[in-house]
Amino acid sequence: MDFSSITLPSSLQNAAVLTIILAFAGYLVTFLTTRVMARRADRLRLVNERLNDFYGPLYVASQAGNIAYHSLLKKQGKTQSFPILDGEMKEWMLWMTTIFMPLNDIREKIIIEKAHLIVEEQMPPCLLDFVTHVVGYKAVLAKWSDGDYSERRSTIGWPPDFDLYVARSYQALKAEQTRLLHSGFWQLYDRLMRRKPK
Repeated sequence: MDFSSITLPSSLQNAAVLTIILAFAGYLVTFLTTRVMARRADRLRLVNERLNDFYGPLYVASQAGNIAYHSLLKKQGKTQSFPILDGEMKEWMLWMTTIFMPLNDIREKIIIEKAHLIVEEQMPPCLLDFVTHVVGYKAVLAKWSDGDYSERRSTIGWPPDFDLYVARSYQALKAEQTRLLHSGFWQLYDRLMRRKPK
């Protein structure tokens, strides 16, 4: 049997071509949508990890440290902690050992152990300055434990940009998280993917 003599009507040929084009277009749309949504999901996972493991704890510890610091200043009727007078030394040592250094240790540990979560490509100088500030206080506290009170503060000052950096980074990530969670396209995709078959 010779199949070359069989011809399909042109309307049937057009329907076949249209079906193939529509199938390919559907595949292409599905492929691109899945790819965009996967990237968005990956981005949301990274933002959540940065918030949960780095910027969130860093922000909370920094806010707690600032509140405690200003509370101590208010208690002492001062606007800044230095100079630390002889009559204030006992109180300063108490606050340093029980409040400030534990909070500093938490922040230092986060910065050192979770540095891979930093948003920037390079380590921000204020984070390095903070770690060196804490290291300086560790030396001061070691002297205090030996009974040497000649030094009252870290020789490496508080990094002025640290709190601003932490707050801005935390707020920017929270805004991005909200945007990723609440876009209409993402909500539709999430509903479709979480729908349970009946």
